[in-house]
Amino acid sequence: MYFVYILKSENHNFIYTGSTPDLNRRILEHNRGVVESTKFYVPLEFVYYEAYRNKEDALVREHKLKHHGSVIGHLKKRLKYSLSI
Repeated sequence: MYFVYILKSENHNFIYTGSTPDLNRRILEHNRGVVESTKFYVPLEFVYYEAYRNKEDALVREHKLKHHGSVIGHLKKRLKYSLSI
């Protein structure tokens, strides 16, 4: 399985989208501050994930969430209360 996930900083107005084959390990890495792109935003709260059988499907979805405003916009509407700061 491959996962696309969303994390939210508990102390900053910051939302992160990523993908990984090992969701638990990756969230721990983020919160330990070893991930360069999120280390200044810890602690991070796990908000959402999607599971895919194929790595390429997960990478395509992650790319769309990161680079297509309307895609992440629709997801933010669905997760309105989960993503509110």
